[in-house]
Amino acid sequence: MGILKKVRRTLLGPNHKQRTDRFRAKLSNFGLSRFCPCCQSYVATFLPHGQVQRPQARCPICRSLERHRLIRLYFANKTNLLDGRPKRLLHVAPEIEMSQWLQKVPNIDYLSADLMSPRAMVKMDITDIQYPEGSFDVIYCSHVLEHVPADRQAMREFFRVLKPGGWAILQVPVTVPVTFEDPTVTSPEERTRLFGQHDHVRRYGPDYADRLREAGFDVLADNYPAAMGEWKRIRFGIRKDEAVHYCRKAA
Repeated sequence: MGILKKVRRTLLGPNHKQRTDRFRAKLSNFGLSRFCPCCQSYVATFLPHGQVQRPQARCPICRSLERHRLIRLYFANKTNLLDGRPKRLLHVAPEIEMSQWLQKVPNIDYLSADLMSPRAMVKMDITDIQYPEGSFDVIYCSHVLEHVPADRQAMREFFRVLKPGGWAILQVPVTVPVTFEDPTVTSPEERTRLFGQHDHVRRYGPDYADRLREAGFDVLADNYPAAMGEWKRIRFGIRKDEAVHYCRKAA
């Protein structure tokens, strides 16, 4: 590396290219009709995404999806996460944009975990969490339990390691009227046909909240997208049919 390149890298920092690429993306996608609360970007439109293409789904800047933008807003407007008091937070299967933001929140003792992802700080099987009872003030787990055969055991583990008075946001895709699963289905093709994705083991219905209650949680299935109003929901690119499952452990 030449001297000028070394000086430039020293002055600008190792993440200069990432910052430059994002700045260029913001310029090329700029518009006032949409706003991404994850990367704080004004964009002309969100991009389609999914096996069945959903319009206005992915942010062209940070690649966040509807569910990420929903929870970012929910954290800020409907929870005590940002009140400045110390909290220990467990983030399961960390999404890049959410993880980067949560690590910067003052007074948050942040821990990310995943069974396989090298992005996570620790390796964790959520059906057998190797932390003592009452270890965390907050747990955030989004679109993971539909991959876990023993989902009820994972819910019980989340309840166990949550402190009394703590809360968790445990999101899953709710796509059918009643939860459907069949443990005999193991082929990727048949799982895709029945459950919508090759690595899903069930489809959840609104009775998902009952499973969480069985694990011990007080559950609020909060229809926050409806409460924010149609104009804001469209502006933030949030689906109107995704409730936030806000789960408390009694003090």
